[in-house]
Amino acid sequence: MTENNIAELELSKTIEDLMVARNPRGMKDVQGALNTGYYLRAAQKLFAVSGTVLIGTGFPVDDTFETDGPVGAIALYNALEAIGAYPILVCGDPFASAIKDEYRVHKLNVGDLSNAKQEAIDTLNLLKPEAVISIERPGLSEQGGYFNMRGEDISARCACFDYFLIEATCPTIAIGDGGNEIGMGNIKEAISNLNITPAYTECDELLIADVSNWAAYGIIAFLGLWTEKDLLAQVDSLAILKYISERGSVDGVTRENTLTEDSLPVSAGHELIHDLRKLTQFI
Repeated sequence: MTENNIAELELSKTIEDLMVARNPRGMKDVQGALNTGYYLRAAQKLFAVSGTVLIGTGFPVDDTFETDGPVGAIALYNALEAIGAYPILVCGDPFASAIKDEYRVHKLNVGDLSNAKQEAIDTLNLLKPEAVISIERPGLSEQGGYFNMRGEDISARCACFDYFLIEATCPTIAIGDGGNEIGMGNIKEAISNLNITPAYTECDELLIADVSNWAAYGIIAFLGLWTEKDLLAQVDSLAILKYISERGSVDGVTRENTLTEDSLPVSAGHELIHDLRKLTQFI
């Protein structure tokens, strides 16, 4: 292993620890189930892309969607576009219709698990992605439904994105912060003691964080490092929060229409971005 590779692996480890430092939902406790370097490996997969990247996001809360997921997805969308990729946001209503005028969107059917596998296969064949990433998407449980952090069955409100990762022939990446998201099947045993109904869908590379939005910033940190562009300086999480708030988003913990992420103030995300820019020597 070269010195550069060792340095990047150490940077990834530092980022991985930073992402779970608060530990509100037990992600620090399950971190040991992942092989060190997962942020680095995920970023390498995306850095290699010059074509289509599908970004699935949008966790339903009551009749709307939560702030965690969309902010990171939009930030990563912008960063990937800046380095020459062609991102598409994949989500169900109401989020899909709320953002379709400003972003490329592929809308999923909501509450239709019976056709979800074929829908994914047809879309993958049509769009031919070079990578698929899930950011805070509910993942199918062992029972076959979707459950939120309170244990409530939310299947009727969910669009199924799981099969996009299951059926993909390209690299798949998933981000979660609680154990009930797509990708958590990679660490089934580790999350079995968490007070949630765990998700069983797997992926090539699972990234965990205290807030899923923040994991996108960890990926962007590497993309900026390699392109020698301060991509994180372009991330305005407050502006994105305001954008989705005007379209009905709610905090996933409080269920209120506030400019917060999992009950944390926007300043917490800003501090993390500042730390990541320092680590990558842009400030």
